[in-house]
Amino acid sequence: MSHIAALPAHNLADQIALHARQRPTQPALIHGEKTLDYRQLNLAVRQRAARLADLGVTPGGIVGIALEDSIEHVLMLYAVARAGAVILPMDCRWRDNEKQRLAAHFEPAAVMVEPGAAFDGAPCISVDEAWRDAVAATDAERDFPDGARGIAMSLSSGTTGRPKGPMVSHQKFLNRFWTHWVDLGFGSRETYINATPLYFGGGRAFSMSTLYAGGTVVLCPPPYKPEALAAEVARTGSTVLFLVPTLLRRLRACDTATLAPLMQLKTLVSSGSALTAAERVQIRETICPNFIEYYSSTEGGGISVLSPRDQKLFGESVGRPVFGVEVQIVDEADVPVPPGTIGRIRYRGPAVADGFHRDPEASREAFREGFFYPGDLGCFNDQGYLFLKGRAKDMIIRGGVNIYPLEVESMLMSHPAVTDAAVVGWPSREFDEEVAAFVTVRSPVEPQALIALCRSQLAPYKAPRQVFVVEELPRNSLGKVVKATLVQRLSPL
Repeated sequence: MSHIAALPAHNLADQIALHARQRPTQPALIHGEKTLDYRQLNLAVRQRAARLADLGVTPGGIVGIALEDSIEHVLMLYAVARAGAVILPMDCRWRDNEKQRLAAHFEPAAVMVEPGAAFDGAPCISVDEAWRDAVAATDAERDFPDGARGIAMSLSSGTTGRPKGPMVSHQKFLNRFWTHWVDLGFGSRETYINATPLYFGGGRAFSMSTLYAGGTVVLCPPPYKPEALAAEVARTGSTVLFLVPTLLRRLRACDTATLAPLMQLKTLVSSGSALTAAERVQIRETICPNFIEYYSSTEGGGISVLSPRDQKLFGESVGRPVFGVEVQIVDEADVPVPPGTIGRIRYRGPAVADGFHRDPEASREAFREGFFYPGDLGCFNDQGYLFLKGRAKDMIIRGGVNIYPLEVESMLMSHPAVTDAAVVGWPSREFDEEVAAFVTVRSPVEPQALIALCRSQLAPYKAPRQVFVVEELPRNSLGKVVKATLVQRLSPL
């Protein structure tokens, strides 16, 4: 009886090496006046992977990347993969104590840092002149590990609370790329302009999937003015752009001439938090008609996508499930519920992680029966469109009645003066919780007028007890509102 040896697991960096042979002069990375083609990209990745190995990073070891948004950052993403190690994203803007907390939990073998940014509690490698000289002198002609191990920790909690990071394998990461190509418009013929931090899951994954496909990645690191972003899109002929809702709202304030280059994009993607139906219309009409909203999680990748056509049909939804993913709405007993019934969202597919690294307790809560529970509430309609109702932990229970913050936030943001809104539960002795709202505005508005708007369009008990106008909403490094900080501002009623 003959035996066929199993093929080695594919390492994502293998594809970069293939591109170096088959499309050597194709631009791979562009940042300002600097361009690397695929031949240069492959050599730079191999040299850095070899240098990591020479410094003692072994296959399966964890490497923190706390670098600014630069070509070096992208090179290190694929270099860590090439070395058979695991990427641990670390925002270079964090304080030392935040980096130390993450390092204490994950115990990285090394952390790549900017010059002068080393911190105690982890072996830091400064990306300075000495690093670049050592890399250039490193022999990259050697065998590298396959992709039988993890490739990245998809951090889900930023620096707040207990760090949680599922180990995502090379194959699962590749399966996420398929969603980018099938559902979002990325591919080998596209030029993706990365205008969000590479620490952010979307910016990192979209950049890596574009390079894997053989396309071109343009780096346009924040902060920047809208005019500069639009000009860079025009200069580089970029065809795909990803922005979080906060950045899109800033663009909406620009004039038509400024936004003209964005109107020519093949795809504009938004992800990170849901937009309102009115905002989606405004973005299609004033920024880019080819606007797609992408609902996803760091732990499991894509969940659903809302295309321009779908926005016209069901503008309040987040679309239909992405390629290869099964999405269900279940009750508290994990039993699927019929369309129209609100419950917990769960999903499974070839890109979903298996659990959190070194955290069995959190894994048991979020990963069950092969499904991942992202912590969101939602419902399906009878045509398969998914509607978000907010975070399960953010749900307000007033006198035994469930109130979904997202519904109230959408109503507040329908007012022309409101630019952003966050609704939280206000501890109350009488009702357990009341509704409190925090808003940012573009023009003066009386809080009572906003309360009256909610009362006129929603059930009276959903209207905020009080609306607080604030300069800005507290956000984590991923741009999401930290509602716990807002709750801390409220004295119990």
